[in-house]
Amino acid sequence: MALRKLKAVLLAGATTVGLVAVAIPGSAATVRHASGVNWSTVTTLTKSGPTSMAALVAAAKKEGHLNVIALPNNWANYGAIISSFSKLYHISVNSANPDGSSQDELNAIKSDAGRSDDPDVIDVGQSFAIEAANQGYLAPYRVTTWAAIPAGQKAPGADWYGDYGGYVAIGCDSKTVKVCPTSFKQMLKPGMGYKIGINNNPTESAAAFAAVWGAALASGGSLNNIKPGVDWFQKLNKAGNFVPTVAGTATVQSGATNIVIWWDYLQASEIQALPGYAKRWKVAIPTDASFAEYYDQAINKGAPDPAAARLWEEYLYSTAGQNLWLAGEARPIELPYLVANHLANAKALAALPAAPAGVTNFPTQAQSKAAKAIVAADWPTEMGSDA
Repeated sequence: MALRKLKAVLLAGATTVGLVAVAIPGSAATVRHASGVNWSTVTTLTKSGPTSMAALVAAAKKEGHLNVIALPNNWANYGAIISSFSKLYHISVNSANPDGSSQDELNAIKSDAGRSDDPDVIDVGQSFAIEAANQGYLAPYRVTTWAAIPAGQKAPGADWYGDYGGYVAIGCDSKTVKVCPTSFKQMLKPGMGYKIGINNNPTESAAAFAAVWGAALASGGSLNNIKPGVDWFQKLNKAGNFVPTVAGTATVQSGATNIVIWWDYLQASEIQALPGYAKRWKVAIPTDASFAEYYDQAINKGAPDPAAARLWEEYLYSTAGQNLWLAGEARPIELPYLVANHLANAKALAALPAAPAGVTNFPTQAQSKAAKAIVAADWPTEMGSDA
């Protein structure tokens, strides 16, 4: 899942449930009000009065539930985040399609519009956030800590805002792979027993899309040219090293994949957390490409629980929420602010995967949009319908 020009966040040392599923009665066509406030139109909180934090909490509790989508328990500590939010505010969380992709989230907003189980909020890659905003599906909202979010990591109109992220990394099972690759170039070598996977189709998944962009940077491409990344995967496929499957913990355990190109924090918090994998699963940020991304939060314009949606965002961007990302070995967007004000959990900060030296550059909105169009057009023709 959101890339731009922030430097300090990822370089500062980097990156935070049981789910409560509920049946939600009633119709989403009726916007819930509290104290005369239409929370679906509130764009920021006031210090006091009917649109204050206290009023938001009361309204969200009255709604009593929140609809989220595509948030696996073990993804960047979402399990603990959802559980903590639910316990703190006594709000039940309906978690739909936890293994879904960014595209699945946008599809749900469109197909479930007007229903009580329509997603209240989404967590997607930047290109998907831009698409949703351009299509008018998002509600602008500025969280209380808006100033702590770097300008390059949020939409000027507050339709979406970066929250947590990390680096594209190569994870390798050193028990079954004799020489674990540490670069995109090495992964192209045939006859090495490599079974390389990404977590989904890059036309639908922000994580897989980022893997293509990382490959592009390692192959003469740039933030203005992602095409070499698609070509690289075609070469990987022709070399017999690519496995066209949804790669992750299950494929690693089964042996279907022994190398996964995925976020560094998920390599660390998910795969290395598997029994026996702490020592055998080796993670490396590619030596020939350093690509980082933040996932974006946004509120559905047609959210059936508009107050709970806004309270959720306030929680995610609070000190508690940002430290929960940190505990999940992800890099919270407000990390520089947390560090500068001695608010970051020191133990969690020290446990972060090492960030590469130098300045990290992020694609602009225009670059992300153009890159997504190229991948959408070229991936199916170069990789086939099964990839």
